Amino acid sequence: MIDGSWTSTSQFSGCGWAWMDSLGEAQLMGTRNYIRRESSLHSELEALRWAMESMLQYSTCQSFGTDCKDLIAMIKEPRDWPSFVTELERIETLQICFPDFKITHIPREQNRTSDFLARTARSFHRELHFVGCSIPVWLPRPPQV
Repeated sequence: MIDGSWTSTSQFSGCGWAWMDSLGEAQLMGTRNYIRRESSLHSELEALRWAMESMLQYSTCQSFGTDCKDLIAMIKEPRDWPSFVTELERIETLQICFPDFKITHIPREQNRTSDFLARTARSFHRELHFVGCSIPVWLPRPPQV
């Protein structure tokens, strides 16, 4: 499960992903920020790219979930999104490494962990890049995540 976070006033954009097992338990997760991207869709694409690169390194995951319907549309019909051509070419190159690549829509309430990680990374006041098995104790953690 992936998510990107963006606001026009933040210094950073944030990305979060959580690799879940069949019982819905997080096995691995990542949170990262970047200098603010051009739009929220750019942040969503960045989150997908980083999650794909991470899964190639850490797992055998082939299926990605997002609550962003536009992101799914971009992946399925990249020619319909000419202003994102560079970002989408990077995703298409990564897709070659995933023989059974799938991206599906999941309800926002099922994407809370990734959303939390992305928002936290966006609001962090310095560079952040973390991959681990649980949310680090030094990150503020709301009770529902």
